[in-house]
Amino acid sequence: MAVISLFGIELTRYRIMRDIGRMAFPIFAFLLTEGFVHTSDRRRYGERLLAFALISEIPWNLLHAGTIFYFESHNVFFTLFMGYLGLCLLERLKDEDAPAARLAAGGLIALFVVAVVGNADYGPRGFGLVLVLYLLRGQPAPRAVLGSCVLNTPLFVSLAYLPIGMYNGQRGFVKGPVIKLLFYAIYPVHMLVLYYVRLRTLGY
Repeated sequence: MAVISLFGIELTRYRIMRDIGRMAFPIFAFLLTEGFVHTSDRRRYGERLLAFALISEIPWNLLHAGTIFYFESHNVFFTLFMGYLGLCLLERLKDEDAPAARLAAGGLIALFVVAVVGNADYGPRGFGLVLVLYLLRGQPAPRAVLGSCVLNTPLFVSLAYLPIGMYNGQRGFVKGPVIKLLFYAIYPVHMLVLYYVRLRTLGY
């Protein structure tokens, strides 16, 4: 297959498809921050993220290792859940109670360490991106620049900030618990589909 070169980067079919896939994470992280701000029940929101992190682990393991048990990496919902916990702690930093604020700061450091050693998808960069997008809400240009730097994304992946910047602050068409859960389910289901396709075509 012919390889196209752009600005010194070889654009193979694999590279193009991978970069398109990577555009999803900044959007996921942005939607997490908006969901955190607008949800009527933050505890339930966090529980839902954790539940889908656990549900998605077996599809993740099958896709990446062909086995149910695999501990070298973990799915992106764990990164989003850690980001959610980080947002909760950021809120506590605003607390006028100094001991509570210090405890929250210590919690953020602990979460960063967990993100480093926990091997969740995107790791500490993904965790940091969630915090950056939250702190720079309403500032599209700084959010895009700093977000791209934190995640260290290729220029093509930074195009994800274009639809993010077009967000008008209004709720979209996803309404009701059933439709919401279906959108959450896309992540583990798509990994199962990819695993099945690979199994049928490559045999593993």
